[in-house]
Amino acid sequence: MNDKIVIITGANSGIGKAAALKFAAEGYRVIMACRNLKISTAVQKEIMEMTKNTNVDLMELDVSSFDSICTFSTAFKAKYPHLDILINNAAYLNHGEKEYKLSPEHIELSFATNTFGPFLLTRLLADHLEKSQDPRVLNACTTNIKNFFDPKRKIEFDNLRGELRETRPYSVYKMYGDSKMALLMLTFKQAEEFKSRGIKVNAIQINRVKLSKETIQKMHSIWRVFARLQNLTNPQPSGMANNYFHICTSDEYKNLTGQLINHKREIIEPSTAETGLAQLKNIFGNKTYPSYATNPQNVEQVWRLSTTLTENF
Repeated sequence: MNDKIVIITGANSGIGKAAALKFAAEGYRVIMACRNLKISTAVQKEIMEMTKNTNVDLMELDVSSFDSICTFSTAFKAKYPHLDILINNAAYLNHGEKEYKLSPEHIELSFATNTFGPFLLTRLLADHLEKSQDPRVLNACTTNIKNFFDPKRKIEFDNLRGELRETRPYSVYKMYGDSKMALLMLTFKQAEEFKSRGIKVNAIQINRVKLSKETIQKMHSIWRVFARLQNLTNPQPSGMANNYFHICTSDEYKNLTGQLINHKREIIEPSTAETGLAQLKNIFGNKTYPSYATNPQNVEQVWRLSTTLTENF
């Protein structure tokens, strides 16, 4: 498998680390694309020692920075002849954050990291993905998008640069959910755009996993209690990492593109009813996602904004 190359963003902790460990154990050449090299170097060494696979490369990448994405993509393409799998795993969700944070390009940090960064990275690496015999892209989505089963929920397109910071309080959870919904819509659109090039683009809906002590510590005191209680039953990140691996390597998903897949490896369908009992069934189930994601006007708005913001990179 040494000729099979996978890039995993945010591969130094959580599901990303578990995924890097899984792919390395299976003999893949793993590219850990990480922002914090100091932390990541120790993780890289740990993975190589555990798997006896020395083909684990660490490359610097800040997914919230368009310049960093361009630098990374150029360096990767100069070093490697092709790319088989791209897993856009890195995400920004800073529990307890109360202030608007902006990326180097002055974009709200959740959207820069969770939406526009993965969009640009995938676009820049598409030519190298096209050189693979079985190119696949997997975007990490979230159950947080279920909030869009509320018909009043909308993406705040008017506030993606923090334009309304003086009048609209910052909500890290709303921005996270909005940015992941936007990523899902881009998944559907990029799947269409890349279909003729043989590149499959799908998303996985991340279910609950055990949170690190560092993550829990950032939460408000009451939420820390709930998080610790949930951690008693939450599965380890390795379970979701196994899903990453299966979706990106198995023949079962070889021809699948433009789909959202749940933690049970089932294809999720857009909901057909979102009021009354149907709404509750959607929220507590794992079979449907909000129809907001397939609304052509919403998809086109996200796509147009993504292409406009990244057109000079």
